Amino acid sequence: MRIGYFGDGPWAWNAFDKIIADDSLEIAFVAVRYGKRDEELEKRAKEHGIPLELSRNINSKEYVERMKTYDVDLFVSMSFNQIFKSEMINLPRHRTINCHAGKLPFYRGRNILNWALINDEKEFGVTAHYVDEGIDTGDIILQEVYPITDEDSYATLLSRAHEYCADVLYRAIKMIQDNEVKRVKQIDIDPVGMYCGAREEGDEIIDWNQTSREIFNFIRAVSRPGPQATSWINGNKISINKSRMIPGAHCYKNNNGQIIGKTEEGFLVKTGDTVLEITEYTYEGKIKIGDRLKRNE
Repeated sequence: MRIGYFGDGPWAWNAFDKIIADDSLEIAFVAVRYGKRDEELEKRAKEHGIPLELSRNINSKEYVERMKTYDVDLFVSMSFNQIFKSEMINLPRHRTINCHAGKLPFYRGRNILNWALINDEKEFGVTAHYVDEGIDTGDIILQEVYPITDEDSYATLLSRAHEYCADVLYRAIKMIQDNEVKRVKQIDIDPVGMYCGAREEGDEIIDWNQTSREIFNFIRAVSRPGPQATSWINGNKISINKSRMIPGAHCYKNNNGQIIGKTEEGFLVKTGDTVLEITEYTYEGKIKIGDRLKRNE
């Protein structure tokens, strides 16, 4: 089965490696993002003698005509940043599929892993689905669900998603190849679903009026490699990468956002309900991780 591969980032690298290792699958071309090009994916393509196909607009008449010359069976999208329109979607024999790091029809849209942590979810999904003219609304081919624990952060979910997305996407391709797909309409799961917007500059600022649990989730949701949660001490910026809930902490009224004590690994801050321990942060050019303090380089 001949595949046109549109991708970007580690998820696309991992899926590429799975596809290229399967002798029954052939990647006819690779398309990377037009602006900030994925050099690693380009390198993989060149190593295997696969043509690169770039376009500022993949739905342009010129690009569609060029795609016809490849005579592929399936378009595959993994973290590609352009929206496929009807003519492109339906060009291959088996049309176009995408892999999304969300439990569709919930968590459609952008920055899904961040939002899942902010919303205190106990699991996150990875979904391979057909592309239609909506956003993340096409029929589901395959979906897997994975647990989220309090030990997880944006970094751990991202690392796991890079692996899981490649696995789910590859398995979906094989289901199509073997004619084993049982399409599930998202409207049959939930008629409304849920969309998430992109995280924007300024969204990283902590609201200390929220509960300790909400702030704990927020901090881990935007931790490295995200922008890190931000606040201020005496007018100086502090970037907070990790916090810890205090077992048995009492709920009481006080000045929210006030530092109320030091600990062996950091300090305590009053929140909207109890207190939260800050254990990893950057302040005045220094990084504090547990009991270690070093210059930020």
